[in-house]
Amino acid sequence: MATIAEIDLARETRVLAADTLTGDKVVNLQKEDLGKIEHLMIDLDTGRIAYAVLSFGGFLGMGDKLFAIPWSALTVDKVEKRFILNVDKELLKRAPGFDKDHWPNMADRAWGTQVFKYYGAKPYWS
Repeated sequence: MATIAEIDLARETRVLAADTLTGDKVVNLQKEDLGKIEHLMIDLDTGRIAYAVLSFGGFLGMGDKLFAIPWSALTVDKVEKRFILNVDKELLKRAPGFDKDHWPNMADRAWGTQVFKYYGAKPYWS
């Protein structure tokens, strides 16, 4: 038999369609705008979300820089319906990124290890 805490936890758990997260705002702990989620990248071998692709900078969608953010580095603010990434805005500006026409090989574990390390997250495959 389930405990009350387990029942309450089950009520809190939500499953969402991936496309409902696209376009969601991302802020840091200081509530500074860091951009928005453009894509969720799925690891086909594990079925896990590996990265959220964050767009940052630019104007009206032009000149945006894209960043692969480890999924584990993001938390969800259910009340404000946004993501929180615990990084300083200046750190994000200096982060390794890419543009919409030149994507990295996100299946490359060496590249992924560097990305996870940059954001202080443990790679999910290790």
